[in-house]
Amino acid sequence: CWKCGKTEMELFLHEYELPLKHPFTISRGTTTAQRTLIVELRQDGVSGYGEAIANTYYDSPMNSMRARLQSVQPLLHSETFRDTESFWKLCAGHLADASFVLSALDCAAHDLWGRLEGAPVHRLWGLDPADAVPSSFTIGIAEVDVMVAKLAEMPGWPVYKIKLGTANDVEIIQCLGKQTDAAFRIDANCGWDIDTAVKMMAALDEFDVLFAEQPIAAGDPQALASLREKTDIPIMADESCFTVADAVQLVRHQAADILAVYPGKHGGLTEMRRITRVAREAGIVCAMGSNLELGIATAAMLHIGIAEPSIDNERYPGDYLGPLYHQADLLTEPLELGPAVARVPEGPGLGVELDVDQLDHYRDASARATQLG
Repeated sequence: CWKCGKTEMELFLHEYELPLKHPFTISRGTTTAQRTLIVELRQDGVSGYGEAIANTYYDSPMNSMRARLQSVQPLLHSETFRDTESFWKLCAGHLADASFVLSALDCAAHDLWGRLEGAPVHRLWGLDPADAVPSSFTIGIAEVDVMVAKLAEMPGWPVYKIKLGTANDVEIIQCLGKQTDAAFRIDANCGWDIDTAVKMMAALDEFDVLFAEQPIAAGDPQALASLREKTDIPIMADESCFTVADAVQLVRHQAADILAVYPGKHGGLTEMRRITRVAREAGIVCAMGSNLELGIATAAMLHIGIAEPSIDNERYPGDYLGPLYHQADLLTEPLELGPAVARVPEGPGLGVELDVDQLDHYRDASARATQLG
């Protein structure tokens, strides 16, 4: 019984630079390549993996993430992994202000747990859900003809997320709407002030818009609630929802119809499940967001996305899509990510294996990758 042993954990860090297939632009910046830190948590000769991407908007540059992880290496080396909850509490005591780092460790712990038990993570949670969920695809900001071409390049998705926050947002939706019968979800990434948001929501109300994701700046749930009262388009809170306390405030102010959730933002699967419970108890739903993750983190998102009942994939197909934007995903077997559905991998832990050749090719020795945000 691995729980009865006294083997100490080991923590290893691996840095990679993954080019994107195309530049990806949102209202606050463009990325052409993604720097990614993979954490390896090893015990009893078994390794679990997690992933953290460098992101300046979320105050997670690579140097800082590396230093924070190195600071907890001695602590972890003196401990034995026994369960994910106590592991998360141990790490959160030192990394509560570093959600992407904490998430990488938490996902690695879940992967290790599943590998030690020989079972997929979602089944260890005592759940036996369907093995696939509807997914959406995101079109980043560009010239209108380029956005039309990107949509044509990725046909067949039930929903497209359209990044907005430009001077010609209505034209973008009008032109894209002529190319597909699929529904749209719009995301300005905090790019509008409240007056602009009210005007834009009125102008876009005639289109098949599932919801508007974080139209205005984060940090003011009352302002988001005020906007919600002025439109019939459902409001999703993303940058406004990091912690359980944030979720509680959004619920209290009736500021959102939907909470955007994904492990990196919340410090891992453990805390993310607490946030989904807040939503469930309040009678609202969650939808899966994304931050251009690679294969490991996307697999973690699929496990919780199919298993957590308050994540409403049928109504609001989620962003299970990060690897599709990169030239590689670092996995031996690519995840099935659409267009119709995304499928959860069924192997032990998170169900994915790392590709040695890709790891050697994309190992980051240059520190030149641009950081989204």
